[in-house]
Amino acid sequence: MGRNDFRSGNEIVIPENPVSWYLFNNTRSAWIWLVIRLYVGFTWLTSGWGKFGNPVWTGENAGAAIKGFVGGAIEKSETGGDVASWYAMFLENIVLPNSTVFSYIVVFGEIAVGLGLVLGLLTGIAAFFGSIMNATFLFAGTLSANPVLFILATWLVLAWKVAGWYGLDRWALPRLGTPWARNK
Repeated sequence: MGRNDFRSGNEIVIPENPVSWYLFNNTRSAWIWLVIRLYVGFTWLTSGWGKFGNPVWTGENAGAAIKGFVGGAIEKSETGGDVASWYAMFLENIVLPNSTVFSYIVVFGEIAVGLGLVLGLLTGIAAFFGSIMNATFLFAGTLSANPVLFILATWLVLAWKVAGWYGLDRWALPRLGTPWARNK
């Protein structure tokens, strides 16, 4: 047991290394997360806003874009492409028959994640749902910006305590029972 370890009964608590402590617990690192948060947030917000009002996403043909996307993913699966058969089955049996509902979920999910990250409101939760959307797009064989956004969103989830410091989390989290405390 190292000299900085803490032992309590059968539990050993290993202290955090200085780099991860600075990045994930110190508000002085919040400017780093602000830059990342704004990049990821604006990417989601502009993506969702671009779909909003588009007839194939939220208009009279809502679900058409999803059907095309899902059809391409299923085809990739059938030709031995980048889509796993279990995910193709999910797309074919769950998403495709409910393409209109999923179309609205994608549009409003992208906008909600984007707003949460840009405003710094419930940053960790917004980033988590953004990473889930990135993962679903990756499972469907779509690369584009998804790997980078997934990695950055995962980091934002890890940095939830300080990632929204320059945002509404600074006031919202203490009111929700997740307060920050100053070292004395």
